[in-house]
Formats: sequence, C-alpha cells, structure tokens
Amino acid sequence: MIGDGMAFTALWDAYIDSLKNYLQSVMHLHDDFLIDDICSRSFEKAFRQIHSYDPRKSSFSTWLGTIARNTTLDVLETEKRQNRELVSLDSSPSAGSVLENVVDQIDTPLESIIRDEDQERTKGYIEALPPLYREVARKRLLDGLQYKEIAEELNLELNTVRTRIRRAKDMIDRMKDESEL
Repeated sequence: MIGDGMAFTALWDAYIDSLKNYLQSVMHLHDDFLIDDICSRSFEKAFRQIHSYDPRKSSFSTWLGTIARNTTLDVLETEKRQNRELVSLDSSPSAGSVLENVVDQIDTPLESIIRDEDQERTKGYIEALPPLYREVARKRLLDGLQYKEIAEELNLELNTVRTRIRRAKDMIDRMKDESEL
C-alpha cells in the first residue's frame, strides 16, 4: 500500500504541470479550482485503471490526457445539466424558452473540437453512426442548426433531439478514441 501511494505521488509530480497546461490550452479551462478538481479526478481514474494502460499503444501522458479530456466533458456536462435544472425552477412563463435558447447556444468542448477538425473526418464519423442518430448529428454538427430547429424540422420532441445528439457525440468520441489506438 505504501508503494502505491509513492507511485501515485511520483506520477502526480511527473505529469501534473503538463496536464494543467493541457486543460488550459486545449480544453480552454481557466478556473483553477475546476482544473485542480479535474486533475485529481483524472489521476484517480488513471491510477485505478492503470492495469488497462498499454505503453505500446500510447505514451502515459497521451493516455492521461484522454482520461482528462473525458473527465472534463463529463464534469462540464454535469455542470450544464445542474445549471439547466436550477434555471428551470423559475416559474415565469418565458423561463423555459429563454433557457432553451441559452443552453442551445453554448458549445461544449466536444462541439468545439469537432468543429475544428477536418470536415471530411467529421462526415465520416457521422456516416458511421446508426441511422437513428445520423440525421440529428448531421444537422447539428455539420449544418449548425439549433436543437429547436432540428426538433421542428424532423418533427421530434426537443428532449429527443438533445438525447440523440448527446448519444451521437458520445459515439463519435468513442470512434475517435478507437482511431487513436
């Protein structure tokens, strides 16, 4: 057990600065508290899953960066969901429509990454999605339509559109992770 603690400390000391720089520069995080929280969570996940790390597939820093990116996306999605719930408690009639427009206009880090990537690669990922998710992903990620516009155009409930887009993004994220291996 003492060796585990020493190993954890050694990994922390060796990689903490580069991980913080990655979170600031690539994931565009600037809140020191949030960065520290994500670093702690990422190191904890890496240490618990160290048996799955294969140095032949990637360097430790790349593997840790992938864990940190996924942790960041999870934390931001949870935070966004909690903020949405807090705002939706307002009983004013316009609160729901204002919230839909505000939340819909905020790009997640994953949306920013996808937008910045090569369009052909993104199209390839979208075409590889199951048909249920392909159309909403195409309209959101390639055409840039808002959730509400997609719902109206495809005659779907807004929550259905949100769910399908979130699942499509998760699938695309997994495809990207698999292509990096």
